[in-house]
Amino acid sequence: MSDPPHKSFPLYGRQADAGAVFVLESKGEWWHAGFHLTTAIVGPTILALPFVFRGLGWVLGFTCLTVMGIVTFYAYFLMSKVLEECENAGRRHIRFRELAADVLGSGWMFYFVIFIQTAINTGVGIGVILLASQSIQILYSYFSPNGCLKLYEFVAMVTFVMILFSQLPSFHSLRHISLSSLLLSLGYASLVVAACIIAGRSKNAPTKEYTLESSVSARVYSAFTSISIIAAIFGNGILPEIQATLAPPVTGKMAKGLIMCYSVIIFTFYSAASSGYWAFGNKAESNVLKSLLPENGHALAPTSLIVPAVVFLLLQLLAIGLVYAQVAFEIMEKKSADVKQGKFSKRNLIPRLILRTLYMMFCGFMSAMLPFFGDINGVIGAIGFIPLDFVLPMLLYNMSFKPSKSSLVYWINSSIMVVFTGVGLMGTFSSVRTLIVDANKFKLFSSTVVG
Repeated sequence: MSDPPHKSFPLYGRQADAGAVFVLESKGEWWHAGFHLTTAIVGPTILALPFVFRGLGWVLGFTCLTVMGIVTFYAYFLMSKVLEECENAGRRHIRFRELAADVLGSGWMFYFVIFIQTAINTGVGIGVILLASQSIQILYSYFSPNGCLKLYEFVAMVTFVMILFSQLPSFHSLRHISLSSLLLSLGYASLVVAACIIAGRSKNAPTKEYTLESSVSARVYSAFTSISIIAAIFGNGILPEIQATLAPPVTGKMAKGLIMCYSVIIFTFYSAASSGYWAFGNKAESNVLKSLLPENGHALAPTSLIVPAVVFLLLQLLAIGLVYAQVAFEIMEKKSADVKQGKFSKRNLIPRLILRTLYMMFCGFMSAMLPFFGDINGVIGAIGFIPLDFVLPMLLYNMSFKPSKSSLVYWINSSIMVVFTGVGLMGTFSSVRTLIVDANKFKLFSSTVVG
């Protein structure tokens, strides 16, 4: 684990820091940051949005989706301003943990953030491999109903591919992959929306019911679990690391990247949520592809739409897994690499190959052993993304810029912190409860994804 930061950092004096020089090299433009942001936020987890609406209903679903969108955009914008302010003061932070510890003046915040980031990145890595494997399994089961391949075998295939791509040395080297990811997200979102509309109008479509669960307690648990999943879907947790890839000076660049990202979000999130929930109502699965290709019955939409959507999805999942893994890689190479030798020297290449391979193998093993897709989303959102993306940015801004306690900005930020701290606590309880309940539905290395 990295050592706690000192109170100040030289602006660009990181020549001896292999994690910074090799992984977080600062060469990008604002549109590269936009590509990375979109990859980090707009992913196949949007296929869980109809399931989210199943726990909230139409009105509360759209309300929560909109509020979360506004709050996260605001939070990311504030964090980018804090990073710019630190850079102008001669302290360019390229890691979330360093930023939090410096601004808040507390060493324990360094370890808190690194713990949460590690949990998020590992959880995303596990979820990416699981969702990719499940998507291949759905297609395999449709085209080969009597096939003998199990989910864990697809997990092994996906993990192998992730190991190969994980050897790309730096965050900046993923810029073209992140651009492809942005285009792929628009592609499969459009195909899934079209498929849901066709499915909803099909004679074989399930009866459309939009009622919530009967008991009040069940509705409350479902609502907070759904809110936690939305937080995970909007979550990022690596904005400082993305901003670190920008060539200095960075002033104003991240704001442009955020506008690009949220333009994609508006189209993909709302269209996927509304079309999927309209088509399947309270029978929507945690992955809408499972609703479109039910295990018992015919496909509810043309495979000419579903198959390319799955292919696009699989390709984008590789990009998402790689983007989130950069924080883990940076932590590992900060300790394992020798910055005095070349990035591709034998001294640095061999440890990179071994450590990154072991990391991906661990994520693959956990996804095969514990296949909880929707439930994992909820837990990650409540425990990880809510504190990093809904609470800390407001606190960092108030501490950095010190707005008057009578100002509107101060009260908006404080209110958001209080509300989302409560939401995070409730979401954690309800998500863990759901995970425990669902744990009774499967065996280790099950071939069925639960939740």
